[in-house]
This record gives sequence, C-alpha cells and structure tokens, in this order.
Amino acid sequence: MIKPKYFLYARKSSEDDDKQVMSIEAQLFELREFAHKENLQILEEFTESKSAKKPGREKFGEMMARIESMDGVGILAWHPDRLARNSIDGGRVIYAVDTTKIISLRFPTFWFEPTPQGLFMLQVAFGQSKYYSDNLSENINRGIRQKLRRGEWLTKAPFGYVNNVKTRNIEPDVVKAKIIVRAFEEFAKGNHGLISLAEFLSELGICQSNGTPLAKASVFRILRNKAYIGLTKHHDEYFPGSFAPILSADLFEAVQKRLAERGKPRKTKVGHNFPFTGLFECAECKSMITAQWATNRFGTKYRYYRCTKKKGNCGQEYLREDSLVFQLKEQLQKISLPDEWTDYMLRKTDEWEKEEKISSGSQLGRIKENERETEQKLDELVSLYLDGDIPKENYIFKKNELLKQKVSLAQKMDSTRADRKNWVEPLREWILDIKKATQLVSSDNFFEIRDYFKKIGTNPQLREKSVSISFCPPTEFACARRADFKFSPPCAPSARPHFSLTTDQVSFCGDDEN
Repeated sequence: MIKPKYFLYARKSSEDDDKQVMSIEAQLFELREFAHKENLQILEEFTESKSAKKPGREKFGEMMARIESMDGVGILAWHPDRLARNSIDGGRVIYAVDTTKIISLRFPTFWFEPTPQGLFMLQVAFGQSKYYSDNLSENINRGIRQKLRRGEWLTKAPFGYVNNVKTRNIEPDVVKAKIIVRAFEEFAKGNHGLISLAEFLSELGICQSNGTPLAKASVFRILRNKAYIGLTKHHDEYFPGSFAPILSADLFEAVQKRLAERGKPRKTKVGHNFPFTGLFECAECKSMITAQWATNRFGTKYRYYRCTKKKGNCGQEYLREDSLVFQLKEQLQKISLPDEWTDYMLRKTDEWEKEEKISSGSQLGRIKENERETEQKLDELVSLYLDGDIPKENYIFKKNELLKQKVSLAQKMDSTRADRKNWVEPLREWILDIKKATQLVSSDNFFEIRDYFKKIGTNPQLREKSVSISFCPPTEFACARRADFKFSPPCAPSARPHFSLTTDQVSFCGDDEN
C-alpha cells in the first residue's frame, strides 16, 4: 500500500503577534519531529493566526481546496481543534474523509482511523472543541461574578477615580474627586443646568479632547453614575463595591431629584417580543430577519417574518410564524430519538466514565508509586553524599537527573487528571441535547425552541420561505446517518434498547437481558 503524503497545518487563535507567539513555532517543532519519527512525507506546511470558531480561514480554505482537487492525501495537525471549532469546517473535513479525498488524519495527541467509529469520535472531538469555545465565555462570566462578589470595579475607572493595578480595584483621584463633589453640589443647589454645568467643568479643565465643553449626554452620565456612592454596575444591575465612595448618599439623591424635576417624560416603544427575531439571516442578501404583525381580510392578527433589506434590494417574501415553527419542528424530528434510546446511551456513558476513572486511577497509582521511588532515591543519594561515599560531581549529576524525573512525573500526574473528563462531558451534553429535541417537537414554547437552535445549530437562514440550519457536530453526523438506524426487532417492554457501532453503520436495535 502506498503511503499518503501529508499537508501539515498549524494554527493559533490570536491574530496579534504579541499573543501566543510560541504557539505555532512549538506546534511546527513537535509536528516535524512526529513526522520524522513516523516516517511521514510532508507535501506543504500551512500556518495561520486566526480563530476557528467561525468559518472563513484563508489558509485552511486554501489547504482544503488543494485536498479536494487531489485523491488520497493526509493532514497532520497537533489536535482536531486546530482544524475546526465550528460545524462547517468540521463537516468539510469529515466529508473529505467520507469521499476518500483524505485517507489519513494524524495527530500526536489524538488517535484517528477512517472507520465509522473513528469518524464518530472525530465528530465528538470537533464537538468538544466547540464546547470549549462556548464554555470559554461562561468561564469569563464566572470570573466577572467573582469580581462582583468581591466588590471590584470591572473596567476602566470612571472619571474621578483611578485604577489601582495592585489591588485590581479603583480609588478616588485626589484632584478629580474634589471636582466631582463640587459639580454635584452646584447642580443640587439649582445653580446650573446640563449646559452651564459643562461650561463650569470646562473652566476646571474637564472638557473634550478638542477643548470644547462636554456634551449634555456626558454630563448627564456623570450625574447619574452610582459609582460615586460606592456601587459597581454590570448589565444594568448594581452591586456593592469595595472601593471608597466620593459622594454622600444624600447629595447623590438630591441631584437625582433635581434631574427628575428638569426631565421631560418620553414616549417609550412597546416591544412585541417576537420569539425568532435575531436568529435567522436572509440567505440572499445576508441581512437579518425581522418580524411584525399583520391582519388578514378576516380581521385575524398573525405574526410573520421577513428580511430587513438593510443591505439593499432583496426579493425574499415573508414567512408566517406558524409555517416557520412547523419547519423548525421538522428539523427537530430529524435529530430526535426515543427516550429509551437516549436513556440507555446516558447509562452507557456513565459506565464508560466509571471505566475511565478506574483506568486513570490505576495510571495515577503507578505515577504515585514512581514518585515515591524517586523520592526514596533522592533520600538515599543525599545520605551517600553526606557519608562521603560518592564525590560531589557524581552527586550533583545524579541529583539533577532525579529532579528532572520528579518534575516529569508531576506533569504526567496533572495531565492524567485533566484528561479524565476530556470526552465524557461533551458526549453526555450531546445526548441530553438530542433528548431535549424529542421534547421540543411537541412543545409550544417558541422561545425555548429558539434558544435550543441557538445552542445546537449554526448558520440559520431563510430562503424562499424555507428554513436552512446546520447542526453542530456530532449532531450533524447522527442526522446524516439517521437513515442507517436499524430496528431489529422492535424493543419489547421487557427488553432494553441497545446501540452499537459496527464497521459500516451506527445501529439501534432491541436486545434482551441475555
């Protein structure tokens, strides 16, 4: 059999040169060394600094175009998440494997074989990569919540305060804090309006970059800023701050009362709360889809969705909400599975997780034993040196070797613990998503249906009154092969559902306890 030739692909997420500067260099070093050890022939190397969360990477597209014009080539990358973190690019790689354009995928950190089992696990790896990207924003929000609990200011200090890099908080500016107090006192007395207060601040050196007084909106924001009484704000919600306030609560409330007396009531638009706005994009002009009410000739009101046409002329017609919901539920039916199947898959995943814990526990035990042996050797070495049985040069050389071994074992320990759940949670999350699709088929909660497609779908579009949605991996994998699911025989009440991966299909069938 002729060995395939490989395209080497290395990627880092940041496009800034000062971030992750060693990432690509480290990948290239490791991949070249891996290729040399495995005797892999490299056709060409592709590197780029761009996030894979969304499609559109130039070098990746160039490499895939080369692959799709050839037959029987391979890709060498550090990990599947270097290739794709979105369903479109991941699906492109999977399809190239299906059509034998790619006959080999090699990763130093991930095993892959071009079989149905291998394709499924590759989809899980791509799904895990997307799971990581989605989870990253949640981790950032968790950090923000922790800072809020500590009462820390989250962003650049407002006027009157300065950021303290040591405490990671803000503190009153010696001069500007006094100006804020004076401005509030003047406004509370009724001596100034917004325009005259801007001129007053300008005389004190507080003005725009071009030397003109602050705009009315800027002065209004200063007078409404609750940071001056020791509160921090996040998403229109206020939290107690741990920094020193500039103003007293009485002075701040006096200013708010004065602003209310000067303000004029404004008419506010009543929101219609359309469930599917902000979800779909027009496939023709790439504008967003909006919604509005309409009344038919019988006087019945209904909601429909249409292109905003903000990017120019567009010939797409409107789509009634009932028709839209019908199509979305059809999409849900494509990926929905019976509860007894998903329940069994969840139980099987729990079994795999237990087996993984036992396996990793054994590995951790071996590493700990090696650590104890290394510690014992270090103790014996020190005793030999102190007793004068070995010269200092031999002692230092052997000690450095044992210390390196100790560091290596500690790294292996951390890696084993981190890898324990690197695939179980994404797989369980996928099964729960499939289970929820079955529930939403009969649901009338349109907002919950919208949120579900935002989570599991990508690139939702409308064209000619038809819905188009791509499912995130590995849901797209299961959806594409749903026609291959076998029913043999139907599950009896006493039987349990069983799913298995065979060499040519993913099948579901009935299986008794024996």
